[in-house]
Order: sequence, then structure tokens, then C-alpha cells
Amino acid sequence: MELERYRKLTILHSNDLHGDFFSTEQSGMLLGGMCRLSGYVQKVRDEVEDVIYCISGDMLQGSIIDSEYRGVSTIEIMNMLGPDVAGLGNHETDYGLTHLLFLERCAKFPIVNANMFIKNPHTRLFESHYTIMKHGMRIMFIGIITEDVMSHIKSDSLVSTLIDVHDAAHEVGAICDAHRSVDVDLTVLLTHIGFEQDKKLAALLDPEWGVDVIIGGHSHTELTEPELVNDILIVQTRNGTHQIGRFDLIVDTDLNTVHSYNWQIIPINENTCPTDNDMADLVRTYKEHVDKKFSLMLCRLQHRLTHPCRNQETGLGNLISDAFRESLGVDIMLLGSGSIRTDAMGPLVTLGVLMETVPYSGKLYASTVTGKQLKDMWRHILREEALSGDSTEFFQFSRGFEITWSRSKQEFLRFDFHEKPIEEDQKLSIAYQSFHRNNFQTSFGIPLEDVLKNGREVVIATDEQEVLVGFFSEYESEDDGIDGRLVILPL
Repeated sequence: MELERYRKLTILHSNDLHGDFFSTEQSGMLLGGMCRLSGYVQKVRDEVEDVIYCISGDMLQGSIIDSEYRGVSTIEIMNMLGPDVAGLGNHETDYGLTHLLFLERCAKFPIVNANMFIKNPHTRLFESHYTIMKHGMRIMFIGIITEDVMSHIKSDSLVSTLIDVHDAAHEVGAICDAHRSVDVDLTVLLTHIGFEQDKKLAALLDPEWGVDVIIGGHSHTELTEPELVNDILIVQTRNGTHQIGRFDLIVDTDLNTVHSYNWQIIPINENTCPTDNDMADLVRTYKEHVDKKFSLMLCRLQHRLTHPCRNQETGLGNLISDAFRESLGVDIMLLGSGSIRTDAMGPLVTLGVLMETVPYSGKLYASTVTGKQLKDMWRHILREEALSGDSTEFFQFSRGFEITWSRSKQEFLRFDFHEKPIEEDQKLSIAYQSFHRNNFQTSFGIPLEDVLKNGREVVIATDEQEVLVGFFSEYESEDDGIDGRLVILPL
């Protein structure tokens, strides 16, 4: 019997789950949590005949459970969640390339990526694409990530990625062209490059290649409807488990394209989603082990400190920056806003809470910069792309350094150290994390080689988490919070 031309397909999608395993309470309602997300996915699979669930990167990092088990726990949880296919995100490389390949072997679902290579021989590390059959249709998923978001492994000389969206577009075209002899009914890109880059990528794709949908991640963008660029639908679902994206599609199998669709963000809460009790039991088992190890109380803050937005001064960012500076004895600590992985901490600070707040354990470096170099660095950090776009790179900094930046004039109205203007030839010691050391020019806008002309770079701590544990174990809380060290005047 010949199948009908127009066929139904439901695609559920998540991105940037970041170890968001547990429900949170808001206005008397439990929101999110892996047991309810899994319950919703299973509910749709029971109700709808042809369903695909996919994840567009960053399953790892963000939970103390993930850090304690180096992602093995997360992969076991993902196996129970049961995605049909997943793409790579930048945080999948946090525990190193070798460990990533081990985790990929632990996964009971395909992980696709078209553009991570071993340089010599020129060989892909993962399968570039995966094709799923549903209702007589072939749906092809291609994974894409670019150099800009693969910063954790840039120092690995054996590995490379395609450099930018132009190269990524070319690779997508090559894959699609190689499958012209196969009747692919729907082509979906699982990207982890950020919403603005998704739009650029879509604009570069030749319509003849047949890409229909881009399911993105990385920028944690919240949409109310799909973006349409070059007849390609682009979607993303913020981050975590508080919501899931849902496409209900009608696919034209003669033209191999989307005939019509309905897309919505489904809230995950106790009223709309059943609980997957098996998932709840698995997550609880991990939590019980972690709670025993990490329930040690370190200190109590005077009040809860928040980190609601990366590209502004935050109370939590101030405290952690000050903790590093006071522990390390440098003039200024430059702390990556993205290394703070929770939106609040306190008033009670346990070892587990601190580890979840700053889950990274890399080295800390110190070097000397001139006043001019520091000002150039902050011109780069305060560029409009970082303030108004989906760029996630920004910095918190320690007490004593004061900046007022005019966005309308594009100039500094204040650039002081301990209330005195910083002179161009003044020398200051700065500390920074290994991530930014390995991506110095991308992070700060100037070459590390220029900074090293002022004197040698030193490793001042081998584990940033140990520095913080030592600090907070002896910390006598002050009236911490926002003190106006960074003021950004509006346009």
C-alpha cells in the first residue's frame, strides 16, 4: 500500500540541560526536574505514533553530581531519558577529549558531530549524521559545532574543528550532497553555536541541500516562535529542564520539506507532566551519595547573593572574585561570568553548594599588564556584541578596580584602581582561569604574547576549587553584594 504524501511527525527537543536534575519550587509549584521531563517525553511517545526526541548539546556540567562522577552519572541519566539522537556541546569536552570518547561509548544513543577532527590523519571523532526512519520517512540529523565554542580543547594539538559558520555550511552541503541518492524527507541540524550564529549559518546554506530545521543551543535563547531564515526554521529552548520544545510537523514527502507545523514551548511542571518514578529513583540514588560527601557546612553569608545575568556586575560574582584576589595576592582577579553556574548562593554555603556554583577545577594563572593593555582588554569585553548579543563571554572582577563605561560614547568615564585613574604605563598583576589563558585573545582581545613581554606568567594555583574551599572555610561574612565597581551606562 502506497503511503500518503503528507505525513505527521513530532520532534521534541532540549538543549543545555547542564545537569538540571531536580525540580525547583516556584509559587507553590514544582517546576522542571529530570523525572518530570522524562515523564513528559514518555507521555508523548505513548500518545503520538511517530516521535523523535533530540538534545542539542551541553548535557554535561552544572551539577555537583555531574562533577563528582565526571559525567558518567549524567550519561546514565540520559540513557534512561532515552533521546533518539544528541549533538555535542562545548561542555561535553570539560573533562578532556579522552574522557569524552569514553562517555560516548557509555551512551546508548547516537551522538553526532560533523566537524570535530583528529588532525592527522584527518578523521572525524564522531559520526557526522544519523538517520531515523519514522512512518516511512527518513529524517537525517547532522551535528555542528564551531571553533568559537570549542575553547576547552583548543590547546589539544591533535584535535581541530571547522573554524566558522562558513566552513560549517560547506560541510553541511557536502554531507547533504553525498546523500542525494537517498530519499531524505527531512534534514535537521543539531547545532551548538548560539542563536545569532544559527541565523548566519542558515543564510549560508544552499536551498538545494534541503536543510529544513535548525535546533540550536549554547546561547540559552528563549523564543516565542521559530525564526525563519532562508526557509529554514530555527528554534531553541533556553536551558535546563523547566521546558521542552515541541514541533508537530506535516512533512511533504514528495518535496522533502515541511508542509506545515506547530511549534510550542511546553512547561515542565507537576500539573502538566507525569513523574517517571524510575528516573526519580536513579537521580535520588546519586543525590544521596553526593549529599553525604558534600553536606559539610563552610560558612553562612549575611544574605543570599545572586548572579542573574552574565554581562553585568553581580553580588555573587563580586564575592567569588574577591575570594580569589584575597587568596592569591594579585591586584585584580578577572573571573569568567560563565564559570559561575548557578544564579544564586547562600546564605548557607556547604561544600556541595560551592562546588555546584563554581564546578571547575582548573589552574589559575597570573601575569602583569600595563594600564593601556588592561584598558584595551576591557574595551573588548564591553563591546556591544557582548552587551546586547548572545555572546556569553564576560567578566566579574575584584574589589579595588572600578569601571564606568558609556555605551553611547563608547568610552570609559572611570577606569580606576583604588580610586585613582590607571595610567597607561602603570603595571598591575592580574589573575585569570585556565580556560581564558588557553583562549586569551578571544577572551581579552589582545595576544597573550604581548602581555608576556611585561614579565613571565606563573601558575598561582593548580585547582581553583581548592582555593575557594579554603577561603570560605574561614570566611567571616561581610555585607557582600553589588557595590558599583562596574557601571555600564545605557545607550
